[in-house]
Amino acid sequence: MAFPSSISIYTAALLLLLSTLGTSDDRLVPGKTLMPGTIIVSDGGEFAFGFFAPSNSTPEKLYLGIWYNNVPRLTVVWVANRAAPAISSSAPSLVLTNDSNLVLSDVNGRVLWKTNTTTAAGSSSSSPRTANATGSVAVLTNSGNLILRSLSGIMVWQSFDHPTDTLLPTMKIWRSYKTHEANNLVSWKDADDPSFGTFSLAGETDPFIQWFIRNGSVPEWRSNVWTGFTVSSQFFQANTSVGVYLTFTYVRTADEIYMVFTTSDGAPPIRTVMRYSGKLETSAWNRNSSEWTTLVVSPDYECSRYSYCGPSGYCDHSDATPTCKCLEGFEPVDREGWSSARFSRGCRRKEALRCGDGDGFLALTDMKVPDKFVRVGRKTFQECAAECSGNCSCVAYAYANLNASAANGDATRCLLWIGDHQLVDSQKMGALLYSTAGADSQETLYLRVAGMSGKRTKTNTMRIMLPILAAVIVLTSILLIWVCKFRGREINLENRTTIFHGGFTSGGLGEEKTSNDSELPFLKFQDILVATDNFSNVFMIGQGGFGKVYKGTLEGGQEVAIKRLSRDSDQGTQEFRNEVVLIAKLQHRNLVRLLGCCIEGDEKLLIYEYLPNKSLDAIIFSTFYQYLAQVQYAIEL
Repeated sequence: MAFPSSISIYTAALLLLLSTLGTSDDRLVPGKTLMPGTIIVSDGGEFAFGFFAPSNSTPEKLYLGIWYNNVPRLTVVWVANRAAPAISSSAPSLVLTNDSNLVLSDVNGRVLWKTNTTTAAGSSSSSPRTANATGSVAVLTNSGNLILRSLSGIMVWQSFDHPTDTLLPTMKIWRSYKTHEANNLVSWKDADDPSFGTFSLAGETDPFIQWFIRNGSVPEWRSNVWTGFTVSSQFFQANTSVGVYLTFTYVRTADEIYMVFTTSDGAPPIRTVMRYSGKLETSAWNRNSSEWTTLVVSPDYECSRYSYCGPSGYCDHSDATPTCKCLEGFEPVDREGWSSARFSRGCRRKEALRCGDGDGFLALTDMKVPDKFVRVGRKTFQECAAECSGNCSCVAYAYANLNASAANGDATRCLLWIGDHQLVDSQKMGALLYSTAGADSQETLYLRVAGMSGKRTKTNTMRIMLPILAAVIVLTSILLIWVCKFRGREINLENRTTIFHGGFTSGGLGEEKTSNDSELPFLKFQDILVATDNFSNVFMIGQGGFGKVYKGTLEGGQEVAIKRLSRDSDQGTQEFRNEVVLIAKLQHRNLVRLLGCCIEGDEKLLIYEYLPNKSLDAIIFSTFYQYLAQVQYAIEL
C-alpha cells in the first residue's frame, strides 16, 4: 500500500538508516532476531521485509510487512500482524523458533502473530506442509514471497498463501476441493490503517467459476463467469517507461483451482490491490514520473457495479459511455426513474411468455452472462438447450466447454436461469473491454423471448420485401422524373406552337383560330445568345419601333438577321403572331425570308435570312408593316 504523504517521522528515519543499522541478508535463521531498524532484503534487491509505521497512530503502531525496496514511496504489499499491531515502546521482535514457526512478540512476551505451521494443513497444494520440520530458514524471494522451508528444501509456509490486500505476479488466489479452504484479498481499513477493511475479493463458494468483490457480505462487483480455464493476456503502455504484458492464467488440478497473473520480462513493478474504496486496481510503477499508473480497475463504470441496472437490465460496454439498457424483449419498469438514471427496478417483459407457443431463444453475443444461475453438470450443448426449452420457467441458458475436468471428471458448464428476476448483473462487453476473467469470457446468452417464431417470419419477409420495395421506389422515381421532363418539354412546345396553331382566346392572346397555321422552326434561345454574343452591340445592325436587329451566325455557319422584339414595344402577341404567320405563308421577292422564331419567357425573336447588300432595317422597319397590312387585307378578301 502506498503512502503519498503519510509516512511517519519514525518510519522515514527508520527507512533512511536501514542500510547502516540493519542487516541486508535475505533470510532469517533460528537464533537471529528481526527488530525495528533491521530489515531483510531479497537477493535481487526488489523487496524488503521489516517493521513499518503508518502515520496518525497514537501511540505509534508498528506493523511487520513486505514492501518494494526500489520504489521511493513506501508501498506495502503484505502485512503479518493486521489484527494486532505492535506499539513502538513495547520493543517488538520476530524470531524463527525451533519448531519452525515465525513468531512476533513484544517485550512482555505477548504473541502478536505467528505462522502456526503445525496446524497449517490443507492450503495451496503448491505449498506442502511439514509439521515437524527442523532446521528451517525464512527467505525473502525477489518475487516478494516470504518462504519458510526446511534445510532439505521442503516448503513449510509462504506468505503468498496468506495475502492481505495485494496480489503480486506469480501469486495465487486459490480454493481447495478437499478442505474448502481458500485465500482472498481483504482491503485495508483506510489509507493509514492496515487492519482488516470491509471490502474483499474472493471466488464464490460453489461452484468456483467467478469472482466477487464484496462489502461485507453484499456483492459490489462480479467477474465474468469462466468459460474455460485458459490464458488471458493484454498489452499495456499506459505511460509506463516500457510496455507491459499482463497475463491471467486459470488452472484446475485434482486438488484445487487457482488464478495467477504474470508479467513480461523487464516489466516494472506491478501489483493488483483490493482498495479500501471497493475497487480492484492493477497498476504499474512509472519510473519516469515516480507514480503508480493504473492499468485495469474494476468496477470501471457506475453501471459495472453489481446489479446496478436491475433485473433483466444490462450495462452496455459497447457504447462510448457505458449505460444501462433492457434486454431484448424487455422495457423499463420505471420509465421516469430510468430517464433519471435510477435503474434499480430493472426491466420487465413487453410480452408474456407462452411456454412453447411461439416462444424462441434469441442469441445475445459478447455478453457477460447474468448471476443467479443454476449449473447443470454433464450436458452437451444440445442437451443444455433442451433442458431449458423444456422447462417453461427457464428464461435463458449459456454453455461452455471448460477444456479441463473437475474433480468429478465433468468438463462441461451448462448454466440455466429460472425466472426473469434471476437475470441480474449482465453486461454487453464490447470488443476492447479487458476482463480478468479470461480472454474467452465473453460468451453467448440464449434468452427466451415471446413470439420469436412470428418475429423470425416477419424478419425474413422484411428482408425479402425491403430490397424489392426499394427497387420499385427507385424505378418509380426515375419514371416520374422522366415524365415530368418530357411533359415539361411537351407543354413548353405546346405553349410555343399554340401561338401559331390556334388556341387563342379573346381573354388571352387574341381571337380564337381554328385553322391550322403554318408551322415554323423554333430556335433555342441559348443558340441565339451564342449567335449574337449575348446580343452584343457589336452585332446590332438596325433598330426600329418594335425592337432591334442583330446579325448572328448559327451553328453550321449560316448568317442570319435576328429581330428582338422590345419588351417596351407596343407590338403585342397578336402583332407578333400576325407577322410570323403571314411571313411564313407568303413568299415574295420584295420580302425578306423568315427562317424561324424563338419564344423564351418574355422574349420574342424572329430569325430572317441575312441580306448583306441591303439595309435590313430599312426593309423590316420602314415599309414592311405597310406592305404586311396590304397583304393581310388581300388574304382576308
